[in-house]
Amino acid sequence: MSVQRNRTESLAESEVFHILGNDRRRAIVQLLAAESGTVDVSDVATEIAANESDTTPVPNNLYKSVYVSLQQTHLPQLQEDAVIEYDSDAKTIQPGPNFDDVLQYVDGHDSDRSSILKLHLGLCVFGLVVIALAGLGLPLFASVDSVLSSVLVLLAVAATSLYSLFS
Repeated sequence: MSVQRNRTESLAESEVFHILGNDRRRAIVQLLAAESGTVDVSDVATEIAANESDTTPVPNNLYKSVYVSLQQTHLPQLQEDAVIEYDSDAKTIQPGPNFDDVLQYVDGHDSDRSSILKLHLGLCVFGLVVIALAGLGLPLFASVDSVLSSVLVLLAVAATSLYSLFS
């Protein structure tokens, strides 16, 4: 197995933008994120060629062109930057140490999820505080119905989840 790890430090933002500035490298990162695990280079080449082609099935010359460019250019670059681990003998790739650093810049992959999770956490904490204060019988909160406030918090979490899912 010929997996190489050339880089140990994290990537600078300018390096991430250089990596993602190429459509094929960006596609590699997106495909690897969707698969979660080891992926065959031939499957990546097939998917990229299909996205670049207007015909079905994908012309063999386009597939070969994509496959060669992955092998000679894009996979070695991503491996050198520790975005992927590339096994040139088995012709497979998997996420490398810097994969998440790059992935967070792809289609807002990480920032949207993080924001919605923070919103959900805030709503849940708010709901728990209101229910706890109502349970303690504090004058301002004594008249709050804990079941109703629980339902309202759950509805708010569900509404923000649906909005995030469909936006």
